[in-house]
Amino acid sequence: MSDVLSSKGDGTAEVYPVNFDQAWDIAVTVLRWEGAESIEQHKDKGYMVTQTSQNLVSAGALIGVWVDKVDNSHTKVTIVTKRKLATNIATGLTESTFHSKFAQAVEIVKSGKTLPIEAP
Repeated sequence: MSDVLSSKGDGTAEVYPVNFDQAWDIAVTVLRWEGAESIEQHKDKGYMVTQTSQNLVSAGALIGVWVDKVDNSHTKVTIVTKRKLATNIATGLTESTFHSKFAQAVEIVKSGKTLPIEAP
């Protein structure tokens, strides 16, 4: 997990039109949609870490997500995924998949709806 935490600069970042708390809740929800195990949340430091289990594609992934306030209505979200086994070809959850689901969740929140427990 230390590799994930030291790799923020190598992650994929996007800025979204939501405030910090909304972005935080969306990130947690997207990780749950994608099968993350327990999520270690460090909201006061702006990051969370988790992992996914082995599946047909991968031995699982280690994941870090950083949520950084840009202004009162925009937040930068950065994700890093690392393979649990260096010999694996895939991580399961990719950074692009996370951002795609995150953008979908932003639209749900912006429409005034509650995020569903299951991925839409």
